[in-house]
Amino acid sequence: MNEYVERFLNYTKQRNSGSEHTYEAYKRDIDDFMQFMNQESLNGFEEVDRLVVSNYIVELRNRTSLQGPLKNSSIARKLSSLRSFFAYLNEYIGISNNPFHYVKMPKIDKKIPEFLFEDELDQLLDAMDIHDEVGLRNRAMFELMYACGLRVSEAVNLKISDIDFADQTLIVTGKGDKQRMVPFYDRVGTLVDTYLKTTRERWTHEMHGYVFINQKGKQLTSRGIQYILNQCVLQSGLNMHVHPHMLRHSFATHLLDNGADLRIVQELLGHSSLSTTQIYTHISQDKLKSTYESAFPRART
Repeated sequence: MNEYVERFLNYTKQRNSGSEHTYEAYKRDIDDFMQFMNQESLNGFEEVDRLVVSNYIVELRNRTSLQGPLKNSSIARKLSSLRSFFAYLNEYIGISNNPFHYVKMPKIDKKIPEFLFEDELDQLLDAMDIHDEVGLRNRAMFELMYACGLRVSEAVNLKISDIDFADQTLIVTGKGDKQRMVPFYDRVGTLVDTYLKTTRERWTHEMHGYVFINQKGKQLTSRGIQYILNQCVLQSGLNMHVHPHMLRHSFATHLLDNGADLRIVQELLGHSSLSTTQIYTHISQDKLKSTYESAFPRART
């Protein structure tokens, strides 16, 4: 069984442009189901039928931890992972059915994405010293991630050849190897160009590889970027947890708050569905309040 899992995980890693997060999530979810199979004395994936799946869902719903019962979103992710895994077994290994295909996913409440207000973003970025090698790398990286709405995996896999400084555009390879073109503003171009010609050149002589590297000249990882961001948040004095995806959330939120067309934002984010982008149409509370007070007559008296 483990051979099939390894083959699927490698297949997934290739399809998702090397996303560590996706790889690790699939691995955890399949390992969890295999433990359940052992409890049920099942010897192979071909023995998994709808009854087994139904019993597994019951077990998930009864599962508790220090944080309480499993959330619907966690259950849905596990079932989605297993549906993809069994679809792979069905197509490439020859297992005749996918017992997860007909499973009804639990309802998930859409969560409003966390984002940074513009002054919080300025505080974070301004704390990075561009006169320092590491500080310049960090400022160029996080400013670019915000300016182009990059996923952390997209920043990790960005190559120098993907950047057109003359046109001020990036070619971004997103989920499923789909490519999109995203513009960037002058300051970002200057920061990234300076970083490439100074810091990066001192850390490695390879000028055709990944854009963002560590001091040993190696490609940064998603976890590495999260660690760096944590340190930058501490240095900035922001009293909040900031994860890399919040830069992408902030990009979308700031565009929409300032009047950008929803479909343009969809294209820039690389969303295949407009409904995915619509979650960003919330308006920051400060802006909502100021609009209310300026537009509603009784609020002005």
